[in-house]
Amino acid sequence: MKKLWKRYEVQELFQKPFLDLMFQAQKIHRKHFDPNEIQISTLLSIKTGLCPEDCKYCAQSSRYKTKITNEPLLDMSKILDAAKKAKKIGSNRFCMGAAWRNPKERDMPYLIKIIKKIKDMGMETCMTLGSINISQAKKLSQAGLDFYNHNLDTSPTFYKKIVTTRTYQERLNTLDIIRKSGIKICSGGILGLGEKIDDRIDLLMQLSNLDQPPESIPMNMLVRIPGTPLEKNKNINDVDFIKTIAVTRIMMNKSYIRLSAGRENMSENMQTLCFMAGANSIFYGCKLLTTGNPKEVDDVRLFKKLGLHAKKFFIHHTEKNDIYNNKKYYNAMK
Repeated sequence: MKKLWKRYEVQELFQKPFLDLMFQAQKIHRKHFDPNEIQISTLLSIKTGLCPEDCKYCAQSSRYKTKITNEPLLDMSKILDAAKKAKKIGSNRFCMGAAWRNPKERDMPYLIKIIKKIKDMGMETCMTLGSINISQAKKLSQAGLDFYNHNLDTSPTFYKKIVTTRTYQERLNTLDIIRKSGIKICSGGILGLGEKIDDRIDLLMQLSNLDQPPESIPMNMLVRIPGTPLEKNKNINDVDFIKTIAVTRIMMNKSYIRLSAGRENMSENMQTLCFMAGANSIFYGCKLLTTGNPKEVDDVRLFKKLGLHAKKFFIHHTEKNDIYNNKKYYNAMK
C-alpha cells in the first residue's frame, strides 16, 4: 500500500543531520535501483518562444525581453536528426518541448507522426506541450508516447507568486488526464525560485500523494535568465538542494529523479552528492530547451570517474557509432 506522507514526517526528514539523511536515502535507493546506473534523456525544443504564459523563470514567455530566438514548430527532418544524434551519444529517451499553453488540434497528426518515428528508432519518447485534454492524451498514448512532462514547479501557495496565467489546480488536472490515458508522468519542481523549505515540503507532498507518484521527477535548479523577473534571485545553497534530492528519494522510492536545468552550474562534487542522495537520471546534450547543459564529453568523464554506467544503452547498444566506438568520447574516458 502506498504511504501517504504527513507534513510533520517530511519536516522531520528535512531536519535530520545531513549525513543521516544521506545514509537513509542511499539505503532506500539501493533497495530499488542499481546505485551505479543512470538513466539518460535528451531534450529538444521543437517550438521555441512566444509562449503566452507568464512563468517568471522562463525565457520563452512572450511577456519578457530575453535573447532567445523564436522558432516555429521544427521540420520533421530536424527533429529526427536530433533524435538519431541523441541515440548515438547514449540517450535512451528523447524528450520534446513546445512553448505552448496547449497544443491545437491541427498539431496533433504531426506530433503523432513524430512519436511513431522516434519509437521506431527504439527510443522512449516524452513530450511537454502544456495542458492537454482527454482526447489529445488518448491520441498521444495510442501513438506510443511513453512519458508526458508537466511540472508542478513549487508549492500551491508559492506558485501564485511565480505563475498567474495557469492555476495550480489546472496543472493537477492535466496530471490526472495524463495518468488516466496510460502515459507515464514526468513531473517535478524548480528550486531557487525564492521559495522556503515549507514550500519544498508542500511540493514533495503534492507529488508523493498523487494516486501514483510520477515515474520520473525532474528537479531543476533555477537558471537566472536575463530579462526574466527572477534574473537577480539568490542561488540556492548546494546542501539545501542535495537534501531536497535525498528527501525526494525517501518519499518516492521507485521514481527516477533527474538532475535537470541548472546542472551546468553544479560542480562535479555536487553532482556526485546528488547521485549519492538518490538522483539517477540526467539530461544529456549541450542544451535544455533554451538553457545550457554540461557537454557530453564532461558527463562521460564524470561517469568514468565515479564508475557509473548509463541505463540500457551502454550495456546493450552496439551500433557502429555508439559512444564506446566514438573516439572523441573514448578518449575522454581514459
